[in-house]
Amino acid sequence: MPVQDERGACHLSRRSFLECSGAAALVAGGDLLTRVGRAYPQETDKTIRMAVVGGRFGATFHWHEHPRCVVTAVTDLYPERRERLKNQYRCDAVYDSLETMIREAKDVDAVAVFSGAPDHAKQVKMCLDRGWHVVCAVPACVSLEEAAMLKEHKEKTGLRYMMAESSWYHQECIFARNLHRAGGFGELFYTEGEYYHDHGDLQKALTDKSGLPYNPDGTRSWRWGYPPMLYPTHSLGFLVGVTGERVVKVSCLGWRGTRPEVREHPFVTDNAYGSPFWCQASIMSTNRGHMCRVNEFRRCTNYGDRAQWFGDEATFYTPLSGVHESVICVRGKSAEIVAVPQYWQSDLLPEPMRRPSGHRGSAMFISAEFVNALLEDREPEIDLYESLAMTVPGIVAQESALKDGQQLAVPSFDRAQL
Repeated sequence: MPVQDERGACHLSRRSFLECSGAAALVAGGDLLTRVGRAYPQETDKTIRMAVVGGRFGATFHWHEHPRCVVTAVTDLYPERRERLKNQYRCDAVYDSLETMIREAKDVDAVAVFSGAPDHAKQVKMCLDRGWHVVCAVPACVSLEEAAMLKEHKEKTGLRYMMAESSWYHQECIFARNLHRAGGFGELFYTEGEYYHDHGDLQKALTDKSGLPYNPDGTRSWRWGYPPMLYPTHSLGFLVGVTGERVVKVSCLGWRGTRPEVREHPFVTDNAYGSPFWCQASIMSTNRGHMCRVNEFRRCTNYGDRAQWFGDEATFYTPLSGVHESVICVRGKSAEIVAVPQYWQSDLLPEPMRRPSGHRGSAMFISAEFVNALLEDREPEIDLYESLAMTVPGIVAQESALKDGQQLAVPSFDRAQL
């Protein structure tokens, strides 16, 4: 039977969950299966002053919609992106570079770094050294040396760091996380995470400079030939963000293509990373003896990220476009479609932020969680250690793929155990 906690909230024991049909258990689970976080502390009179770096992806978040946050500075290297930031966040303090903003801005507590992936670690260090808390786009870094540097500087400064990983707050991932905490999976021994982002017409990509592989001025952007496994966090968020496990070993293979127009395309023969791969698939083992498969494909007829979690008592599948909705299968029961809660509708977000947002509802949660963490003087849920746990395995996977799938150890960048 469900039991009540000190707040009167109804929870299912693992045994009760497994005795119910899948759908009945989810309803009976009540609060436990709809919990995600908590609303901001309304008793505070503190206001967080945010700066935003990067006027493409950086203009899609909602810091300014939090009742206790205001955007006080924005910057991008390109004028059209600076204008977008200015309009999105209703901010007149516009700087033409991060360096200028660091030198001149006086009314900033924290900064959102949404520049190109190879610049993240360097720019985060600059902001930490300036005394600003940081929320950063994925990935956290692109090398093991950068991972070590981030750990050193975060711990030295004592400032807050968060990585804005969207899959962590996908509605289905929140559901899986709560289901795991309830014991509903039994032993969750295998996770699959996938991120598919096709590059489209390869010939057009050579001449049409309006797409992501190019900067506004027509030069190649950081995305040109970027190794798929150096962008692993959407997939690994489904592991780390549900179980908290750490990847300790990885073996990865890469696909280069066989047809000349694919194998000899400049994306994979002429890029800044020396990477020949369009698609990569890896198998990873965790510190709890569990397995995880990660697919990162950039040449495929599919799009988006999805996951599957396999326990010895239950399995949960996120939607697969054109095939099935969210599905749960509990031992001894038939598979059932699950109506995953729309968590953004709950009172666990500040009221002005309770509406749909980008990346399957995650943008509001990322924005609110970072601001709430600063208001409460605590580490964000996706702190530096969780961020590196989602980033570093991909760096090692890329090395494994270049060594034809050799299994390699993944170093840990967790906080030191006292």
